[in-house]
Amino acid sequence: MRPFLLLFIAAAGLFWGCTGAGEAPPAFTLQGAWRLTQIDYIYDHTERYAPGQPTFLRVYQGDTVLYESVYTQSASALTIYPKSELAVTLIDKGHGQYVYMEDGEPRPLTVKDDSTIVIQRHGHLYTWQCEPTIGKEWGEEICATCAGCLQEGDGLPHGYVLSTTERRQAGYISWLLALLGVAAAFIAVIVKMYLSKLELSRRLGRQLEQIKTDHHERPAPVRRAIETMEDEFFASSYYQSLQRRMATGQMLKQEEWQEVEQQINKVYPGFCRQLHNLHAMSELEYEVCLLIKLRVSPKDMAQVLARDVSTISTVRSRLYKKVFGQKGGARDWDEFILSINA
Repeated sequence: MRPFLLLFIAAAGLFWGCTGAGEAPPAFTLQGAWRLTQIDYIYDHTERYAPGQPTFLRVYQGDTVLYESVYTQSASALTIYPKSELAVTLIDKGHGQYVYMEDGEPRPLTVKDDSTIVIQRHGHLYTWQCEPTIGKEWGEEICATCAGCLQEGDGLPHGYVLSTTERRQAGYISWLLALLGVAAAFIAVIVKMYLSKLELSRRLGRQLEQIKTDHHERPAPVRRAIETMEDEFFASSYYQSLQRRMATGQMLKQEEWQEVEQQINKVYPGFCRQLHNLHAMSELEYEVCLLIKLRVSPKDMAQVLARDVSTISTVRSRLYKKVFGQKGGARDWDEFILSINA
C-alpha cells in the first residue's frame, strides 16, 4: 500500500510540474510611461525624486521608440520639456534576462517587478517607476508633442502645459453631449409616438364622422330595405340554429366564424371592414363585436367564448375607451356597434 501511495504522489507531482512548465509567464514590455525616481551614482551618492518634483519622464511606444522629457505634475496640469527621441530594442533572453539598447548602445536592464526597472548607464543606476495613469491619459499626446517639438530642431527648450482641468472639462462636455444626444433621441421617439397617436385619432374621428354621415344621409327606401334584410336574417333558420347553439354554450369552429362574417356582411355590407379600420383588435375583441351585431346576450357570449361575463364586459368597455379616447360603459360600445350600417 505504501509503495503505491508514493508512486501516486510522484506521478501527481510530475503532472503538476509539467502543467506549470507549459504556462509561460506574461512577456515583459516597456510600453507606457515611466518616471525616474532614483539615481544611484557610482561614488555612493543617491538622488531621489519625490512625486511632484521635476524629473525625467519616458514614454515608450512598444519596445522600439521612446520619448524622453523633463516633467512636473500638479493637480491641474502636466508640464513637459521634450528632450530626446530614441530608438530602443528590448530582447528577452529568457529567465528574466533582457538585452536593452538605446540608439544601438547596449545598457544593462534589470526588471525588479512589473512596475520597476533599473537601467545602468556609465556605471550609474537609474530606477524608473511605471506610471500607468500618465501613460493611459497622456501617452499619445506626450509622444506627439515631443515628436513635433524635436522635429523643429531649433535647440531651444520649450515647455508644454497639458491641462488636467481642460481634459476633465472636455470629458464632461463629451459626456454631456452624449447625454443630450440620448435625451434628444428619447424626445424624438416620444414626439413621433404622440404624432402617430394624434394622426390615428384624427383618422378614427374621420371614420366615425363618415359612419354617422352615412347613417343620417341614407335614403328612407334604403333604410327600409336594410330593416327588411335584418328581419329576414333574424327570422332565418341559420340564425335560429346559431342562437340555439350559443344558448347551450357550444363553441364555434374556425370555419363557422368565417360563415358568421359572411352572413353579417350580407346584411351589413362592409361592417367587418369598418371594424378592422376602427382599431387593431385582438381575436377575442373582434369575435365579441360580431356577437354584439348578432344580438347575442353577454351571458351567451361568455359561454361561447369560454370567458367570464365580467371579462366580456371589460372587453366592451375597453374597446370604447380605445376607440373614442374616453371612458364608456359596455352598453355604450354595444350601441355603437349596433349603429354601424343600421
